[in-house]
Amino acid sequence: MRFVDAETVHRLLDWPGLIEALRRAHKGPAPKTARAVLEEPRPEGLPNMLLALPTWQHGQALGVKLVASFPGNVASYGVPTVDALYILFDPNTGKPQLVIDGEALIFRKTAADSALGAGFLAPRHASRLLIVGAGALAPYVVHAMRAVRPEISTIRIWNRTPQRAFALARDLREQDLHAEATVDLDQEVAAADIIIGATMATRPLIKGAHLKPGTHVNLIGSFTPEMREADDEVLRRARIYVDDFGCLDRSGEFIEPLRNGVINREAVLGNLFDLCQAPQPPQLSAEDITLFKNGGAGQLDLFVASHLRQRLAETELAP
Repeated sequence: MRFVDAETVHRLLDWPGLIEALRRAHKGPAPKTARAVLEEPRPEGLPNMLLALPTWQHGQALGVKLVASFPGNVASYGVPTVDALYILFDPNTGKPQLVIDGEALIFRKTAADSALGAGFLAPRHASRLLIVGAGALAPYVVHAMRAVRPEISTIRIWNRTPQRAFALARDLREQDLHAEATVDLDQEVAAADIIIGATMATRPLIKGAHLKPGTHVNLIGSFTPEMREADDEVLRRARIYVDDFGCLDRSGEFIEPLRNGVINREAVLGNLFDLCQAPQPPQLSAEDITLFKNGGAGQLDLFVASHLRQRLAETELAP
């Protein structure tokens, strides 16, 4: 059994290769997945959570993701909210093969997941990107999005704590990207070609009334029933796709709007398997607003871990 550290994960999982690996994996059948969650209430805010997500692709791959999410960590201890491990097993013998740094795997998987969806749905010549949320995931999403929409030249960043947005913008400028922080979220929503939500918000931040025709909204947060990043009007105006239909029952982005009749399930037009297996990409007009919900289903982690195993084998065989 081998441990794969974060540096190795980031070095081997380049964006074009990883996004293409996810696309190819979604051309096959969906693996079996399950989900177990334990929660511990906190006096304020979201609960502490421990998640286990096993996934089994018969004869090809077998793995489980273990995630601890402690929302008070940054304020109380100065450490990240989320930590994780991914264990990849031999699908034939059940023997563990790799233990992978889960945080690095999640960053790569999550950003590539959203980029794969944007590759089908975002305007072909999108040039202005808005990132709502300046947490640790945000820079990975920027680079993944630029892998599928290389004409992105203007990046705006909004965060509930403005100092973090300014710090991320500075870091991106040091990488020769044209990035600026903003404090006027509504104004930037109205100007953006692609909007990424990557927050822990429990009340909508992105307002559908401000979206211009042709905008692509890509939501990563809202991974519990209490969380939400976009308002009802975004759902009403958008052509909606998800990475996995399971998020309709897990994410606050959909639970209340479905219950209240804002949308129905038929408004969700497909998942990543549908997008990747369709003979043609969705037929979108220049006026269509699109929404992709990144729910982070277990098969995505397994697909990424399997690709990492392949990349490790390739590098070890290289002269």
